Amino acid sequence: MKSDAIESGDALLVIDIQNDFLPGGSLPVAESEPIIPVINRCIEKFNVAGHPIFLTRDWHPADHWSFAGQGGPWPAHCVAGTYGAEFSANLLQPEKAQIISKGVRRESEGYSDFEAPDLQAQLDRDGIRRLFVAGLATDYCVLYTVLDALKLGYQVFLLQDAVRAVNVNPDDGVRALQAMRQNGAQLISSDLIS
Repeated sequence: MKSDAIESGDALLVIDIQNDFLPGGSLPVAESEPIIPVINRCIEKFNVAGHPIFLTRDWHPADHWSFAGQGGPWPAHCVAGTYGAEFSANLLQPEKAQIISKGVRRESEGYSDFEAPDLQAQLDRDGIRRLFVAGLATDYCVLYTVLDALKLGYQVFLLQDAVRAVNVNPDDGVRALQAMRQNGAQLISSDLIS
């Protein structure tokens, strides 16, 4: 199936381009800043075509279970209402882009965008069948979101040049890409979108 032409039923899902995941943030992802212009070009294409754009974000309480202070694996990050939780100032945010918050409860993992109960409802309302996915981080929120989307029956195109991995272990990002491909995601370059 062709993936390059945006068509009715397509949406762009941009995951967690937030200050805490960028250089200077509390949980920076290596080489994350250079993907923002790539994502912006995708946002422009979807916006001009009039297709839905979803910007997702971690929006954690200050005592979220995943934080080191609560015994979790991560430094405190993306606490709701803080600068670290804000989208990068360099990220395009079209007026019609829909913002999805996840990880809003202390006990909710928040890795998958589909933990936000309104995401699937909004996708279904918009008649979305294909998701074009970009953002951070390949081996966590992108991976879990893509796997959930595939389980829910969406066709997924992962924009390989518009994602970056945390790589707690050196090959985590590569393994995440393999897992997404093996489960049915198509890995493409953003340059192929028209």
